[in-house]
Amino acid sequence: MYKIFPGFNLVDAYHEWKKNNKLTKGKNIARIIKLLVCSAVLITLWCLPLETFGVDGLTVVEKRVIAIFLFATVMWVLEAVPAWTTSMLVVGLLLFAASDSSLWFFRDVADPETYGTPIKYTSILHSFADPIIMLFIGGFVLAIAATKCGLDTVLARVMLKPFGKRSEFVLLGFIVVTGVFSMFLSNTATAAMMLTFLTPVLKALPADGKGKIALALSIPIAANVGGMATPIGTPPNAIVLKYLNDPNGLDLNIGFGEWMSFMLPYTLVIMFISWIILVKLFPFKQKSIELKIEGEAKKDWRSIVVYVTFAITVLLWITDKYTGVNSNVVAMLPLAIFPITGIITKRDLEEISWSVLWMVAGGFALGVSLQETGLAASIIEAIPFDTWPPAAMIIGSGLLCYAMANFISHTATAALLVPILAIVGTSMKDVLLPLGGVETLLIGVAIGSSLAMILPISTPPNALAHATGMIEQKDMVKIGVLMGVIGLSLGYLMLILLGSNGLI
Repeated sequence: MYKIFPGFNLVDAYHEWKKNNKLTKGKNIARIIKLLVCSAVLITLWCLPLETFGVDGLTVVEKRVIAIFLFATVMWVLEAVPAWTTSMLVVGLLLFAASDSSLWFFRDVADPETYGTPIKYTSILHSFADPIIMLFIGGFVLAIAATKCGLDTVLARVMLKPFGKRSEFVLLGFIVVTGVFSMFLSNTATAAMMLTFLTPVLKALPADGKGKIALALSIPIAANVGGMATPIGTPPNAIVLKYLNDPNGLDLNIGFGEWMSFMLPYTLVIMFISWIILVKLFPFKQKSIELKIEGEAKKDWRSIVVYVTFAITVLLWITDKYTGVNSNVVAMLPLAIFPITGIITKRDLEEISWSVLWMVAGGFALGVSLQETGLAASIIEAIPFDTWPPAAMIIGSGLLCYAMANFISHTATAALLVPILAIVGTSMKDVLLPLGGVETLLIGVAIGSSLAMILPISTPPNALAHATGMIEQKDMVKIGVLMGVIGLSLGYLMLILLGSNGLI
């Protein structure tokens, strides 16, 4: 996380607490048990005969991919270790045991047909330099530069000013501003920054009033929901977009601006609904709130370069369909300008959330493995997905994603579900058309993961807000369930209407 961000101390304290909590004796024993269970799953599946899996023509390499995939699933669900470390282990296992550059004793040269087609090691390694990864790096660098020149603080102050001093409208202001920031910045960094601005307000409110609960809850809700509006807002969006735009797969060519054209209005509607719910459930006792956000924007030439580059980059992202410049290519603009002008230094590059990028890359590597080994085709042949009711397939996948993402990383959930659903969706394209096609199926997963916020552990923004001491878990569950039901219902309604009319 970016140490230069306002509120970084909150993120740092949260991670320190999490680390210390894991190091207690009881937690260590639980962690060892989880690792043993995960290892047992991997070894058992690895050693089972091919016939056990019930897939005709299953090869040794495909069996290993199944074992690694399910191992990753159990590791991510149980959270035996941080999610990104599981991703890196998965990539290592795929390279050394299932690729064309694997260790010699893993290669069954005696029977090439039974051994199967190994994964190209270059394809696995390409996951780390996928264009979507470059898009994220560009977004991270843009965020760091904006923070260094004070653009984020000034924008927050300017954007909150029109909402005035009336308590309900100040709440709406925090929802809108947090949502807008999370469209382009890390959700966690956004939540930490906005909670820093909110802290003096919370202290000034009456101790027996419910308004402070509404304000504290508004930050994680807006940070989670706002990220849905852009491809770089949250990793699940990027994972979904990769599979929708894959030239060797669906090849739908959905651009940055096109994604925003339908997801931004949806996001704004959900944020407005969240405001109404918060005002009704947690009414303010104090009628007006005085806001004071400290900090000034720098006015040197480097800051001007940041302002101009930020504006041009966002404009090119939004108009990528008209300019013909791919959004992944646009992300290279700040990467080209900021280092050469000294705005971004090698120290700043250390502040990029590399763990997020590696987490995403691990998910891509699993997807590559399913395709290149032929396991994807084998799964489709073994399970008659095209006979399933399309509504059950689409809504069921969204509910499954929502349920999982409340307890494990949103990115891990998307990394597990999207590669499989992309394969399934391709096999039943025609059946899904009346309900919006494969787009509805996959984008529904991105929506389901972002709306998962019923517990403090569901997302880092939730944990940071809960740490303020203003929110009880029952309040978070109540608002989280309401947002999930309303958000998923409206999300699928939008996707089905737009997709069935060919507007996505």
